[in-house]
Amino acid sequence: MDSGYYAACSGLVSRTEALDTIANNLANVTTSGFRARQNVFSSILATTGKSPLSMLNQDENDYGVLTDTRLDVSQGALVKTGNDLDVAIEGPGYIPVQTAAGLAYTRGGNLHVSPQGLLVTPGGDPVQGQNGSIAMIGAPVSISADGTISVNGGITGKLKLVEFAATVTLHNIGNNYYVAPANTATVATSSQVRQGSLEASNVNPMTSVVELITAQREVETMRRVLTMFNSEMDKTAAQDLPHVA
Repeated sequence: MDSGYYAACSGLVSRTEALDTIANNLANVTTSGFRARQNVFSSILATTGKSPLSMLNQDENDYGVLTDTRLDVSQGALVKTGNDLDVAIEGPGYIPVQTAAGLAYTRGGNLHVSPQGLLVTPGGDPVQGQNGSIAMIGAPVSISADGTISVNGGITGKLKLVEFAATVTLHNIGNNYYVAPANTATVATSSQVRQGSLEASNVNPMTSVVELITAQREVETMRRVLTMFNSEMDKTAAQDLPHVA
């Protein structure tokens, strides 16, 4: 009974955590440049010291847990907006952003000019160019495929696009920002900028809804199983313990 109880507990915890990931994906289905996270489940075998477990005990003590989430780096659809300050990244690149907490990276390209005349994200954080923050004075604005920014015919700066190796883990810190280990960003070689467009979120709403419903049903199943175990334990305690000498 203990093995089944622990398995149900681990199942409930892992599916509840999975719900949080799926819900966050769905909440950002309309966020430009957002990249979904995928749940990664692993099998953990419970052991008792150095004693080997029989095949039956291995099956009884093999628990599935949510060990990590993986960033879905597939390209989102490019949607034309006609706004000169909207940029979509075609390829695996990111735009560096200077935040109060340090350097971050984003694919959200709905940019604007701050009252201080700097190119910033919706959160007001300065976008980083080849030489730091980018000053924007005047109009019209033209942004070429390599990120070069021209204002009224004169070059005013260049977006600094970076890429990461497939082995580098990016962590979402909110506001559609990601952080990476130090010195892992490299100059982009496979990415281009598309002015007047935005990259849509790569979250598939239909798939995510199905995942959400499935995870909710699994959570309810684990809860019912735990209730059954508790009832059986209470029954055993009530009937057998009084007869213990």
